[in-house]
Amino acid sequence: APVPSGNPAVRAYQEANDRMHADMTIDFTGDADVDFMRGMIPHHQGAIEMAEHQLRYSTDPQIRTLARGIIGAQRREITFMRAWLKERGLSET
Repeated sequence: APVPSGNPAVRAYQEANDRMHADMTIDFTGDADVDFMRGMIPHHQGAIEMAEHQLRYSTDPQIRTLARGIIGAQRREITFMRAWLKERGLSET
């Protein structure tokens, strides 16, 4: 694992990245659809966290707009994926 940075923005990205990768370590079922959904939920959550850090530390208006769009899109997709799993009586893990 990388040494935590003294830079708060880098440290925030490192923590979000580490959490995302840990949460993406799922028990595979062999069902490509289920495994995809279960792996993508934490992947999308990681994208949200990184975009939130971007908004906290960035000053570039174009990138801030992109980050806001990413947050909205990823939240909608997470909602869809959770509903898809629930409709089939499946958990996220």
